[in-house]
Amino acid sequence: MSDGTATKTTDLDVRLEKHRVELTGYCYRMLGSSFEAEDAVQDTMVRAWRSYDKFEGRSSLRSWLYRIATNVCLDMLTAGNKRARPMDLTESTPLAQAALSPRPDNTWLEPMPDSRVLPSTEDPAEAAVAKESVRLAFMAALQQLPPKQRAVLILREVLAWRAAEVAELLGTTVASVNSALQRARATLAEQQQPGAEAAVSDPLDDEQQKLLDRYVAAFEGYDMTALTALLHEDAIMTMPPFDLWLTGHDDIAGFMTTLGSACEGSRLVPVEVNGLPGFAQYKPDPEAGGYTPWAVQVLEISDGRLTGFHFFLDTKRWFPLFGLPLHLEAETDQVEEGV
Repeated sequence: MSDGTATKTTDLDVRLEKHRVELTGYCYRMLGSSFEAEDAVQDTMVRAWRSYDKFEGRSSLRSWLYRIATNVCLDMLTAGNKRARPMDLTESTPLAQAALSPRPDNTWLEPMPDSRVLPSTEDPAEAAVAKESVRLAFMAALQQLPPKQRAVLILREVLAWRAAEVAELLGTTVASVNSALQRARATLAEQQQPGAEAAVSDPLDDEQQKLLDRYVAAFEGYDMTALTALLHEDAIMTMPPFDLWLTGHDDIAGFMTTLGSACEGSRLVPVEVNGLPGFAQYKPDPEAGGYTPWAVQVLEISDGRLTGFHFFLDTKRWFPLFGLPLHLEAETDQVEEGV
């Protein structure tokens, strides 16, 4: 490879990489899967690199990459699989009937570190929209839309593209884009998504931070009286890959002191996940000592109470994604947050 070719290759790699985070956010909203989103972006980068000589520059490099990424995502969505949360699939289970029944990985809406999908911006309003658009409730609502409507809604309302730009990207008309957007809005308006009311300021205000501090103290102390005092009366608890979900103080506290009693003595490490506060939960490791990964927790807050807490249990996948260690020493109560 000549020096000129090497320089061109390096320059193109740098230009493509500048768009990786925002493209990952777009693909994540489209697909509902952390790992499929990253695969889709990698496929996009490879296709762009291979066909760059054919790129005529009639649109910006960014627009061209979004066109490739959209086609990749639409191809991946042809199987018709819709990512979901437990409450999208079954009715709430009373504690007396609780059973831990797992479903395949491709069933579930997956968590994602903010840093992998939210580009840095100096515009507070833009940052707020971006965070709201990766929250679990909104992500679950997106999964109910047909793929092309999903793309239109994300491009128009999250990324603020003009209708003409979206029409060019999708190879259709402005009228078709506007019609798809209207149908997508109507579908979302008809849905009552649990967690949609979650209201978290950016950064957290004093009351929200105090609520989280009280949550950590209650959870690490396994004080069910203190914990339930922080919950909304209709709070929801989920635990993918299990389809079980619980609602209300009594069933949640009852589960945590029976089937979930192994969580007693856990340590919580803060993470930023899906535009919401969260924690990496490590539970005591009786064999090796110290603490072993148990869950990535995503918390939803509204009106000064916790309305939902969601435990993603596939730690071999989630902890490396968040840059978190797979073991905590006994004397280590806290580690720095991962990526």
